[in-house]
Amino acid sequence: MRATARLPGLEIEIVHRRSAEGDREQISINMLAVPSFDAFEQYLRAMNPFALWAEAARAVWAPWFEATRKATLPYVDSPKLTKSDPQPDSEKAE
Repeated sequence: MRATARLPGLEIEIVHRRSAEGDREQISINMLAVPSFDAFEQYLRAMNPFALWAEAARAVWAPWFEATRKATLPYVDSPKLTKSDPQPDSEKAE
């Protein structure tokens, strides 16, 4: 049995095999990265780790900051809608 997934820059293949005797199984997971894993490692090493952590923290806390900002906004009461009267003034007098 074989399953394959293709993602941007990464191909994953999972292969499941049974022995002819049926007493053992093998599962292989093969990953092919383009560019190579070494290139990805070099990219990570070149990044500023403080900037990476700052961006991660911002992404985690952003929804909370937005919720706090909205909760502290002044409450503005919306204008009340008035019920319109379908009868003209001349019919009300009758």
